[in-house]
Amino acid sequence: MKYSYEFYRDHLEMLRIKLPGEIELFADFIEDISIEQKADEYITKVENVLNGLYQDFEIQLNATSVLIKKDMTVLEHFYTYEEPYENEMETEEFKELMLIWKSKIPERFKKKEN
Repeated sequence: MKYSYEFYRDHLEMLRIKLPGEIELFADFIEDISIEQKADEYITKVENVLNGLYQDFEIQLNATSVLIKKDMTVLEHFYTYEEPYENEMETEEFKELMLIWKSKIPERFKKKEN
């Protein structure tokens, strides 16, 4: 993965992801993916765009929408009150980010053991 990332637990002990400023809005989209089957569905959509089956594909979740194109994926955040309202990342990197998140979903809601 080209971009740095780290996982942390919020005040409710839920696993979250921190991304660098230029793609930080993608965290809100990624964190809305709560089951592996949904991650697989979205990864398949990305692969379909990368392989030319679709010209583009849009996924809209709670507060975000991603427009997946062959080279770039653009995320629009609906409820942020300060700019930027959009981030973009290479579609291959977006796929990689979803694969990384998918691997963490099983431990997402587990409490950290002391």
